[in-house]
Amino acid sequence: MSTLSQRSTPPFFSRIDGVGQWLSPLGLRVLLAWEFLEAGREKFNGVNWFADLGDKFPLPFSLFSANVNWTAATWLELAGGVALLLGLGTRYIAAALFVLTVVATYAVHWPSDWSSLGELLQGYAITNEGFGNYKLPLIYLVMLVPLMLNGGGRLSLDRLIARWHTPASPTQADATAWGAVLLGVGTSVSLLLPFAGGALALTGAGLLVWNRLRGESARQYVNA
Repeated sequence: MSTLSQRSTPPFFSRIDGVGQWLSPLGLRVLLAWEFLEAGREKFNGVNWFADLGDKFPLPFSLFSANVNWTAATWLELAGGVALLLGLGTRYIAAALFVLTVVATYAVHWPSDWSSLGELLQGYAITNEGFGNYKLPLIYLVMLVPLMLNGGGRLSLDRLIARWHTPASPTQADATAWGAVLLGVGTSVSLLLPFAGGALALTGAGLLVWNRLRGESARQYVNA
């Protein structure tokens, strides 16, 4: 009986992984929720300074007025912070806040002029000494990626809603999933690093097209 029990017990680190599915996303959600709620609260109670940025916003945000962008950023940070805290619509909220953070980095924190990787790396700082100060937004971006890809974890409203409506499906990272992720992330990152972001986006688009053509070829073979 003891031998059977030992065989049926998952390995130690597999059980640790199970704990991580509860706690790891929760830690990211709580910390990011606090940061975005603080930023949204400061905007809500503060004065609109987006007009001082002039034409620094990238398309399509440059098409809107400073008031529209200020209001949209304020409420996205406030509502997004609450949603992250509850784990509601985590993937979508994290993706929206990822784009918001990239745009903020582009308009405010990214160095306006850099000619070498060494100069760019000087902007990885909290204080601005003329080379940008993108350290904090970069940390937020890296923290948002796991929530975009894995969701809010087991201790979230998303998990509760999913258990009511659909059974759990096995995880499978196919070419379509990789393509969608690389295309989305690469398109956003291309605002800051055109070559690297563009390469990621093109790779993602290529994977989507390749998988689509492979599927059509397989269907034609079956129907032949």
